[in-house]
Amino acid sequence: MLKYTDTEVVFKEVPDEITLAINLSNCPIHCPGCHSPHLWEDIGDELNEESISTLIKAHPGISCVSLMGGDLCPKEVSDLFGYVRGAFKEIKTSWYSGRNTISKEIDLRNFNYIKIGPYIESLGGLDKETTNQIMYRVTESGELVDITEKFRIKSWK
Repeated sequence: MLKYTDTEVVFKEVPDEITLAINLSNCPIHCPGCHSPHLWEDIGDELNEESISTLIKAHPGISCVSLMGGDLCPKEVSDLFGYVRGAFKEIKTSWYSGRNTISKEIDLRNFNYIKIGPYIESLGGLDKETTNQIMYRVTESGELVDITEKFRIKSWK
């Protein structure tokens, strides 16, 4: 069962999107240096079709929903986003998995974006050239296009 602890509207999680980030609990990855170790626990409220619909409707103006975690239940993540893609056609979907590979239980047609890779503090996040993490855009044909470079835009001078 997917459970979430909190949500936040963010602007940097997915390039060019206003994203409702939903933090999922019961993370099995336990990255050293994790900014949210409380998510390692099995806590929070059930995230299902009804609750995600309520969350989306409560945040008008978002263009994307991102599930942060869910690595114990990748099929549930995929199925839930299959629902979102059907019920909210204007909303894009994004998933952050702390694994190094995408689960075979994932139906890529249910996703617009997928970020993979555990957080390794010494390598940094997506904005660092040394990162081990990768952000993909999923094309309509199911091709994964690496868009990690979009996080490394140089500042204006």
